Amino acid sequence: MQHDSVAASLAELGNSHRLAAFRFLVKAGPDGASVGEIQKALDIPGSTLSHHLSRMAKVGLIRQEKQSRTIICKPDYAHLDGLISFLKEECCADVQR
Repeated sequence: MQHDSVAASLAELGNSHRLAAFRFLVKAGPDGASVGEIQKALDIPGSTLSHHLSRMAKVGLIRQEKQSRTIICKPDYAHLDGLISFLKEECCADVQR
C-alpha cells in the first residue's frame, strides 16, 4: 500500500462511529451486513451512518453492493491486510519482541 492510502484509511478509522461500523462488519464476516443491520446494532441515525459508510467505501475499507432494495456492506479484507502489513513492515520492523 502507498503511504497516502494508508493515511486516508487510518484517518477514516479515527472516527468512533466509523471504527464501530468497521468492527461490526469485520465481525459479520465476508458476507457483510445490510445498512439496516448496522444501524440497528450501532443505534446510529440512517443519514449519519450513510455518510460514514460512504467515507469508508471511498478509501477502500468496505465495499457496498446493492441487492434488490438493500445495500450490503462488506469489509475489504485485502485492504485491511494491506494496512496491517504496512504498519508492521514500515512502522514496527525495528521493534524488538
